[in-house]
Amino acid sequence: MSRITSLFNRKRQDILNIYFTAGHPTLDSTGTIIRELSQAGVDLIEVGIPYSDPLADGPTIQASSQQALANGMTLPILLEQIREVRPDTDVPLVLMGYLNQVMQYGAERFFRDARTAGVDGLILPDLPLVEFDRTYRELLQKAGLDIAFLVTPQTPPERIRQLDAASSGFLYLVSSSAITGGNSAFGDEQISYFTRLADMDLRNPRLIGFGIADHAGYATACHYANGAIVGSAFIRALDGGQPLGQVIPAFVQHIRGPQPATSSEYSKRSTSAS
Repeated sequence: MSRITSLFNRKRQDILNIYFTAGHPTLDSTGTIIRELSQAGVDLIEVGIPYSDPLADGPTIQASSQQALANGMTLPILLEQIREVRPDTDVPLVLMGYLNQVMQYGAERFFRDARTAGVDGLILPDLPLVEFDRTYRELLQKAGLDIAFLVTPQTPPERIRQLDAASSGFLYLVSSSAITGGNSAFGDEQISYFTRLADMDLRNPRLIGFGIADHAGYATACHYANGAIVGSAFIRALDGGQPLGQVIPAFVQHIRGPQPATSSEYSKRSTSAS
């Protein structure tokens, strides 16, 4: 059983997934950030592979990728950093990157090396479902890696079910048709979208990402899904210049809030829809 599956087996709601870009703010900060997030009680850590031509990243994540690349971050360095930090934490680690990076490294080699380093899953937003079925599904299963596909408010129901069937670990719900780092105030249209997904009796747990920057956004995501993904807001916090050992636990507490976001209505939904 993967660490991601084990996480959702023991904790069905209020999942907090924090994203950061490997190699930012410094080349050697990756391990420290993972350790601090783990100690602060984050449930899942998403590590971004810096890339010069991102798909949906907003200016904050784009700038962090540019800085990481300027710092000298490469995929082999990142995998070695994960290998070094893995003995210090059991928190599931997910790599978020792009298909070109996988192809350049060599897909089978990348999946094998990622799993050996201690990676538990992948998010590859530009991986076509047909290519996944044709080429990558078997390789990922052989390596023992989960993969989370993304759905958006415009994704048709039939396509959502296909992406849910292809995913393992969790399903990534993009909150809006926008880039990362936007407004975390969800409107009626987004709430309707979240509700529609909750009522579809999907196979995988659901995490909502894009635009979640505070406790209110996190609480709303936890009400309509199994949890939230926070990225740009965390990177902005890292850019504040404070010591990582101070800023990271303070940020996690800011997102979690004084009490976990729970709801009896959500509890009923998560049992049937996850």
